[in-house]
Amino acid sequence: MVLRFNRYFLSALLAVCCALSAGSSALSAQTAPASQHHVFFRVQVPATLTAPVSGRLLVFLKQGSGDKEVNIDEFHPADTAVAAMEVHGLAPGAAIELNADEMAFPKPFSTLGQGNYEAQAALDLDHSYTYSGRRPEDWISPVLPLANWTPGSGDEPTLTLDHHPEENPQRAAAMAKMKDLAKPGVAQLEEFESPLLTRFWGRSVTIKAWVILPPDYSAQSRKKYPTAYWTHGFGGDIDGALVFGMRLYDRMKNHQMPPIIWVMLDESIPQGTHEFADSVNNGPWGTALTTEFIPHLESKYRMDARPSGRLLNGHSSGGWATLQLQVNYPKVFGGTWSTSPDPSDFHDFTGADLYAANANVYRKPDGTTMPIMRDKGKVVATFDTFSRLEQVLGPYGGQVASFEWVFSPKGADGAPEPMFDRATGNVDPKVVAYWHDHYDLAHITEANWAQRKADLKGRIHLFVGTADTFYLDGAAHKFEAVLTRLGADPHFAYIPDRTHFDLYMIGKDRMGLFDQIAAEMYSVARPKANWKPAPAPAQ
Repeated sequence: MVLRFNRYFLSALLAVCCALSAGSSALSAQTAPASQHHVFFRVQVPATLTAPVSGRLLVFLKQGSGDKEVNIDEFHPADTAVAAMEVHGLAPGAAIELNADEMAFPKPFSTLGQGNYEAQAALDLDHSYTYSGRRPEDWISPVLPLANWTPGSGDEPTLTLDHHPEENPQRAAAMAKMKDLAKPGVAQLEEFESPLLTRFWGRSVTIKAWVILPPDYSAQSRKKYPTAYWTHGFGGDIDGALVFGMRLYDRMKNHQMPPIIWVMLDESIPQGTHEFADSVNNGPWGTALTTEFIPHLESKYRMDARPSGRLLNGHSSGGWATLQLQVNYPKVFGGTWSTSPDPSDFHDFTGADLYAANANVYRKPDGTTMPIMRDKGKVVATFDTFSRLEQVLGPYGGQVASFEWVFSPKGADGAPEPMFDRATGNVDPKVVAYWHDHYDLAHITEANWAQRKADLKGRIHLFVGTADTFYLDGAAHKFEAVLTRLGADPHFAYIPDRTHFDLYMIGKDRMGLFDQIAAEMYSVARPKANWKPAPAPAQ
C-alpha cells in the first residue's frame, strides 16, 4: 500500500527525510455555495517554451509565510488546499484562469477565511503527481505571498510557471553513488520487451529489474544460485529497487545473508502499480513475468531454475504481489515471504468488509468514519480524505485508484469500474463480486485448494506489525484463519508494535529482517547447506 509514500522506507536508506502520508478529518472536494464569490488564479506559462504544454494544473495554498515550497503536507493533508484543472495545448506565454472552487480539496477556496497565505502552481505534465509527486520535467511557479488576503476579493493572484522542481541534492548524490557501485558482476539492469504486454497495449512495454549478483558470483564458475524475486510497494520505482538491491549485496558481502541472486522488480506504471497480476486493465503482467521474463533471466544467469530455487519477497503492495504470485503460480515458485501485504482477504479491506450488506468504505456500520492510517494508536487519516484528495490531484496513479486498475472489470468507457462511489463511499456489489472471484487471495486459495495443496502447503510466509500503519494486520489474520482451516501450514508472524515503516528493524538495524528472510529462503533452496551468518561484530 504505502499511499505513494514508499519513498519513506527508501529514504531511510538514503538518509533523506521523505514524509509519510497522513490526514485529518475528511473534507469533501466540493463546489462553493452560489452566494460566494468564486476564487480564481491566473496562471501563466513561459514565453520561452518551444511548444504548447498540456497536463494537470495544480494550485496549492496554505497559511503561513516565508516557505520555499507550498505542497501537500502528507502528515496533515487538509492543512494545504489544492485546486486543479486539465489544460490542453497551452501556448508559450499564454495564461489561463483556474477556478479554485470548481475542483478543490479539502473545500472550495472561497470558503477559506481571511489570513496570511502562500500559493504555488505546478503543471503535472504526465499526470504522475499522485504516484511520485513533482518530477524534474514538471513546471512550477515561485511561491506567491498573499498577506492579509481575503479569498475572492481584490485582484486575481498571478502565478508564473517559470522553472522546474529541483531534485533533493542528497538523494541525487546517493543515487549517483549507488549507480557507480552497480558495476558488471555486481548489478545488471534488465529491460525486457514483453511480447504479451506489447500486444496488449499496442506499443512497446518492458519489464524492468535490477539483477543483484552474490559477491562470489564468477563468470568462470558453473555454480547455480537460488533466486529471490523482490518487488517494492506503492510509490517505489526502478531507482529504489537498485538502492535496496545494493544494500542486500552489502549484507551478502558481509556474510549477514546467504548467497542469493536478487531480482529487484519494478512494478510501477502510470496507473499506479500493476503488482504482477493479470488484469483486464493493466495487462497480463503475471503471465509475462512467469512465461517470458523469468525464462529470459534463467537463460542469461546461473539461476536455480526449480521451484525450490525461485523465492518471493515484497513489501506492502509488493507484499500482495508476491502473495498472489505464489497463490496463482505455485508450480513456478517455492515460497513467498511477504511483508505488510495489502489486503489478502476482502472481508477486511483496511478495515472495511467489502462483502457486508450496504458496505461503505467511508463509514463504519455505526456511522463513524473509516480510518485508513494510524500512528502510535492515534487515527491520523480516513479513507475518504485520501480518496477525495486523489480526485483533485489526478484521475489515475493514486493508491485508491491503483487498486481498481488491478482488480476491477473494464467499464463501458474503457476505464476500470469504480469499486465505490467517490461522493458517498458506497460499495458497488457487482464490482466487489468481480474482485472476490479474481483477486481475493483467501477465496482463491480456498477455491483451488484441492488442485494446489501439494504446491502451496507450508510455502506462505507473512510478516506484519501489530501496529501496522494501514491496519493491514486485520486482513492477515483473516487470511491465516482460512489457511489454517485448510491445513495449509501457514507461517505468519505478527511483530509486536511494529508499523508499516519499521517492520524490518531488528535492534538498530532497519533492514535486519532481511537476514532472517534470506536465511529461511536459503534453507528451502539448499536444505543440506546449513548456512550460518558470520558472528555479529563486538559492540
